[in-house]
Amino acid sequence: MTSLIIIFSVALLFVVLVQIAKIYEISEELKGEEASEIASADLNSKGLLLFCVVLFGTFIWGSLYYANYMLGYGPLEAASEHGGKIDSMFNITAFFTIIVFAICHLALFYFAYKFRYRPGRKAMFLPHDDKLEMIWTGIPAFVMVILVVKGLFAWNEIMADTKSGDEYLSIEATAWQFAWNLRYPGKDGQLGVKDFRLIKPGSNDLGQDWHDERNLDDFNSDELVLPKGKKVRVSITARDVLHNFYLPHFRVKMDAVPGIPTYFVFTPTKTTEEFRQELRKYKEYNVPSDPNDPNSEPKWKTFNYELACAELCGKGHYSMRRLVKVVSPEEFEKWMASQKSQYISAIRNTDEDPFKGKKLDLELKSEAAELKNALMKALDTTNKNSSDRVLNLHNIYFETGSSKLSSESEFALSVLKEAFEKYPNLKVEIAGHTDNVGDASANLNLSRERANSVRAYLIEHSVNSERMNTTGYGMTKPVSSNDTEEGRSMNRRIEFKILSF
Repeated sequence: MTSLIIIFSVALLFVVLVQIAKIYEISEELKGEEASEIASADLNSKGLLLFCVVLFGTFIWGSLYYANYMLGYGPLEAASEHGGKIDSMFNITAFFTIIVFAICHLALFYFAYKFRYRPGRKAMFLPHDDKLEMIWTGIPAFVMVILVVKGLFAWNEIMADTKSGDEYLSIEATAWQFAWNLRYPGKDGQLGVKDFRLIKPGSNDLGQDWHDERNLDDFNSDELVLPKGKKVRVSITARDVLHNFYLPHFRVKMDAVPGIPTYFVFTPTKTTEEFRQELRKYKEYNVPSDPNDPNSEPKWKTFNYELACAELCGKGHYSMRRLVKVVSPEEFEKWMASQKSQYISAIRNTDEDPFKGKKLDLELKSEAAELKNALMKALDTTNKNSSDRVLNLHNIYFETGSSKLSSESEFALSVLKEAFEKYPNLKVEIAGHTDNVGDASANLNLSRERANSVRAYLIEHSVNSERMNTTGYGMTKPVSSNDTEEGRSMNRRIEFKILSF
């Protein structure tokens, strides 16, 4: 029933409109054709003038009202070194185009009113005018030259690649439907090579070649974390369709093209927190972040930089948004140190690991760093805990059944050497221990010989022999069960006991 009423109402409205149109035609006939045309021309020309006023009024009002929401204006100034140049180019372009826009439309609507229909008035036909054509082509050409030349200088500066000797952070951004893989280099500062034939979803999404040792400390992140004030080079690529690496607040935008790596180099200048404090000064960003919850935190407080895909890459396009954090260099270093490489977390000592069963430099360096921290704690004068004065040096290695130091011990031994150099009064006891495999007497001798090998290394590196005592305990002082290989490995150790410093 409701549908029939709606259909009937629409039909009735149509009939009414038709009748109104007929009445209008009859009234025009009564007034006369010429008078009707004059009235129509007056109405249309005045309507166009009114539209012109509304158009420019809305344009000016909207530009002022929404200025603080537009990139480059109010609080949304560029957060990168090069961003100001892009904003400047945009402003210059906008300046000239707005002038042309205003002149053309004011003239268009004014002429529509001034030259509205009047009996006897005829249009003047100008088939050719050199002066007008020179003005009309010369001025735009001159303005275009200015814009193009300025744009070329900016382009060459903004799109310049890093140079030899530059200090920068290298990041790789790989896009696919519908995600980003953000790969960072480890402590070596270098990204390893990839081969698409090595891709294994879950364990090796990028196809990293684990034979390349530069890959071993690379790690992936779900968010883009950047240090303030440091140059960043992002290598950009895609696995399937065309995507786009877009950081609006940094004025960074570059296509991610399958098979054709691209890049962008930029330097962040404002941390996330600094940008929030800029937003805080504007009333537009002091309203609730959730319109449906008046008690929600203000917009400035919930602001975050973001990475987006600026190509319509499929139905899940929206899900490619990633959080971007800009932090201080100190915070960035802490964040980097807390990350685990893809190799260590998913590949190490599996069948895919080409270095299975071998000690890696990155592991030895990590162990040496832990030893250094433990040593500094033991040498802290405020630390009265005597148990901290005895260090188990599990990262000093010997050849099997021998007292000959392995080259893998170099990292830990260099830490001990530095400690002797830093603390001239440091005196220690170096003790050797073994597991319970083999003859007890032989193990006792081996433990003494290994302790003497460590002492000999340090003497060779300018440490006074009188500052070191050595002893061997063989298998008499285990720290773990000898029933498992892991326990026996812990029992085979060198202990570094601090006597005085």
